[in-house]
Amino acid sequence: MEFSIDYFTRLADEAVSQIKYPDVCAGLYEPIRYAMGAGGKRLRPSLCMAVYAALTHGNPLDVISQATALEMYHNFTLLHDDVMDNADLRRGQPTVHRKWDANTAILSGDTMLSMAYGMLAKDAGERFRAVFDVFNRTALEIDEGQQLDMEFETRRRVTIEEYMEMIRLKTSVLLGCACQIGAIMAGASEEVCEKFYNYGISLGLAFQLQDDWLDTFGDPVIFGKEIGGDIVNKKKTWLLITSLAEAEEEVEGILGEDLVPEERVTQIKRVYDHLGLSKRCAAVAMRYADEAVAALRGVALDRDAEDFFVDLAHKAATRNH
Repeated sequence: MEFSIDYFTRLADEAVSQIKYPDVCAGLYEPIRYAMGAGGKRLRPSLCMAVYAALTHGNPLDVISQATALEMYHNFTLLHDDVMDNADLRRGQPTVHRKWDANTAILSGDTMLSMAYGMLAKDAGERFRAVFDVFNRTALEIDEGQQLDMEFETRRRVTIEEYMEMIRLKTSVLLGCACQIGAIMAGASEEVCEKFYNYGISLGLAFQLQDDWLDTFGDPVIFGKEIGGDIVNKKKTWLLITSLAEAEEEVEGILGEDLVPEERVTQIKRVYDHLGLSKRCAAVAMRYADEAVAALRGVALDRDAEDFFVDLAHKAATRNH
């Protein structure tokens, strides 16, 4: 069996394309088909299948229902996030609430959540209770992370510790959940399940910090969107929070000026450069990638599986898109 992210991504894409939607109520299900067919990294289902295959040497399609449930749930959160953020585009195409309307996005999102729970149960057998408990706990934590993110928008100051906890809840826990469900379905011990969960948590932190870095320092052609959106929107990322802690007066002055977006980005980036934040943020991301790798110490894995998880962690912290 090929053990690569491309292989697992292909399996996830095929599964998503084969989802059966009811023939009735097209106004409810067509937006779901649209959102699920818009692409994406398929990282969560890939992790679920990869962990299962690594621990069992079996067919990753044995957990395709649980893997697809994770992808359905992830996209449900995006539909609702886009409504809350009033976002126009998602993956290069109009968001569901723009193509249809906000009520449709909310209701179709709710339906995706119900569909995800149905997929989660399929073929889970006696392991369903354990899988359900992890999944449901994760869903609540993601809601908590979203609430914190909204509260941060109106707060004048946010600490790095608060920010890291927010992204742990909003981003990392679903990656940890995907890994843990793969391990549970493989019949792994509680210790091994916990190790893979911790791997996913650290992987998610590295991934989000690199996202912060890319939004400011990435190549817009490769990254796929304009650079500097976080700065324009005064989003409290690791970069902005650190700059406020170390150059408060200068940063506050720039943010308070009536500047065109391009000029605000240029001036804030100049502060970031002076503080060396590009290298520092990249170093923190890599530290979490190393923590992800360290979390799997003691887990018996074939060489190809071990290389897969090591490479994935390091790519999360160094990717350019």
